[in-house]
Amino acid sequence: MAPETILLALAAGGVIGIILGLVGGGGSILAVPLLVYVVGVESTQAAIGTAAVAVAANALIGVGGHARGGTVKWRCALAFAGAGMVGAAMGAEIGKAFDGARLLLLFGLLMIGVGVMMFRPRKSAPDPDVRLTRDSAAILLPRLLPAGLGVGMAAGFFGIGGGFLIVPALMAATHMPLRYAVGTSLVVVAALGFTTAASYALSGYVDWPLTGLLIAGGAAGSMLGILAGRKLSAHKNLLDRLFALVVIGAGIYVVVRGV
Repeated sequence: MAPETILLALAAGGVIGIILGLVGGGGSILAVPLLVYVVGVESTQAAIGTAAVAVAANALIGVGGHARGGTVKWRCALAFAGAGMVGAAMGAEIGKAFDGARLLLLFGLLMIGVGVMMFRPRKSAPDPDVRLTRDSAAILLPRLLPAGLGVGMAAGFFGIGGGFLIVPALMAATHMPLRYAVGTSLVVVAALGFTTAASYALSGYVDWPLTGLLIAGGAAGSMLGILAGRKLSAHKNLLDRLFALVVIGAGIYVVVRGV
């Protein structure tokens, strides 16, 4: 592997890790374009499989920092992730059968749509004490399970962790505050990423040396993202909007290249 490729892969992993640690998602939606257009991975499916492993591992690293801060709702995460893993396995099988160029074009359109949706204001009042218990299960599970299945299918199809979808889905289903949704989403991102990665790895679509570099860069980036997120928590809305603009811009680039 060329030295410049190694440096680019480490840098791409760092970007993914910072975004995951900072906003609980979104690193994965930039991972595939970074691998294709910056690092130079030629196969879209290989980029998706490699990104899935790296994003899942980086999310797992990030979970530790959020767990120590007490911002992970474990039972909600496990319920959402359980349904999401089923969806991710289904989505990955469909994604592998798609033409690579068409898949990348659809990916770009998804990025634009998600970026636009991130500008929508959140209307629900936050409930920091929400818990998935025997008493609340009748209300929360019918919301968490369908949301997890749908997000999982998208994550598997596009090879993304889905954090940018998981965070608003968790908030809508449980009314948990943003900081809890960010921490909780990383558990789900890891579960969905590993499910998608397993499917692509069995089909030979994972570049393992490149994955190692992405994880190494992402580990450092994740810690920086978590620290920055704590310091910039008062400007969370501004950060979300800036990130949304980045996602939209990258999506437009992917679509233009695809067309």
